[in-house]
Amino acid sequence: MTAYNRKTGKHTRSNLYQDITDKIIAQLEQGTFPWVQPWGSPSTNASLGLPQNAATERNYSGINVLILWGAVFEAGYSSQSWLTFRQALKLGGTVRKGERGVTVVYASRFIPGEGKKPGQFTSDASKNPRAIPFLKRFT
Repeated sequence: MTAYNRKTGKHTRSNLYQDITDKIIAQLEQGTFPWVQPWGSPSTNASLGLPQNAATERNYSGINVLILWGAVFEAGYSSQSWLTFRQALKLGGTVRKGERGVTVVYASRFIPGEGKKPGQFTSDASKNPRAIPFLKRFT
């Protein structure tokens, strides 16, 4: 994500780590513990369980669970199922006008060089000390 800085006249990239930290701190200040699923909360109508991708039926993990539980709690959604905009379109769905996406992250590692094309990943990267961790943001 980029934000426009009026003082410098430039677009600046937001810090993903700081964005997530700010969300968690805001929830704590409101008296919500984001690592505790808000079961039975009056503002949450969602079923029990982990958030999952509605297209792939794969459960979200790590920090994404906290982020998506927070979004369900905040907006009062009735489901723990999530889609990207493109997945919704591909499945024949639509997105309500004015609806905003929720940022989730993909974490992995890559090994620079070694004849690999940029963006190509290896499954044994976690065992290699030269592996570089990265985060990628999705909405």
